[in-house]
Amino acid sequence: MINRGKHSILGINIHAIDYEFAVSKIVVAAEKRVPYAVSALAVHGVMTGFLDPIHARRLNGMDLVVPDGQPVRWALWWLHKQGLPDRVCGPKLTLRIAQAFAEKGLSVYLYGSQIEVLQQFACQLQQRFPQLQIAGMEPSKFRRLSLEERKELVARIKASGASTVLLGLGCPRQEVWAYEYRQMLGIPILAVGAAFDFHAGRLAPAPQTMQDLGLEWLFRLLQEPRRLWRRYILLNPLYLWYVGFQLLGWKKFVPPAPDGSEPIESYG
Repeated sequence: MINRGKHSILGINIHAIDYEFAVSKIVVAAEKRVPYAVSALAVHGVMTGFLDPIHARRLNGMDLVVPDGQPVRWALWWLHKQGLPDRVCGPKLTLRIAQAFAEKGLSVYLYGSQIEVLQQFACQLQQRFPQLQIAGMEPSKFRRLSLEERKELVARIKASGASTVLLGLGCPRQEVWAYEYRQMLGIPILAVGAAFDFHAGRLAPAPQTMQDLGLEWLFRLLQEPRRLWRRYILLNPLYLWYVGFQLLGWKKFVPPAPDGSEPIESYG
């Protein structure tokens, strides 16, 4: 089990941990029913915080931010000499959590995406882990929720008895959601994004060789060029540019902490 603390990458705190440590912390929080917001960040996720100071504060207010992308794992070594044997990939973390929850009799609530994706995702989870309890599921409304809708959503999730929410709203909306609902729900929230589509069979995972080489972004770009070209063609070089600045000491990136002034986005 690896836990080497959190370290700034462009002002975003990333935890240098492995799957085993992440699962253990989430399971304990679920058993104790305490708030615990988790996100798996690749380059795009780090850059959403780098480019938006308010969102940076939200990300740094989460309980656990794991290095989903290989370039994020590499940056932990380049900048802080924190070597990890592997990244902590959101889809794989999801399966490990599902297995642990099935073994311990804990339950999950699926929130986000579309109802067809949720149904396929739930089916795949229960085929793999027949003992896993799925307390409920609810698709995104793809818009902002009113205050009354927010209260009703919290009431539904609490009434389900779920131990944890698996959240798939896409980055950065899912991280905003996890930050905003963390205290209201009082249970772990895992922002795992693409895990929904991967495990529902809607997206094919990149070949392992491409994942190991940090080229998963290229595989996804080839799958969805019109939707993803700005994310990868523009943000990836910008990420490397500023990581170079941080490595050379040309610019310091001090992680900003939440101060309570972050506006409520209420996207659901």
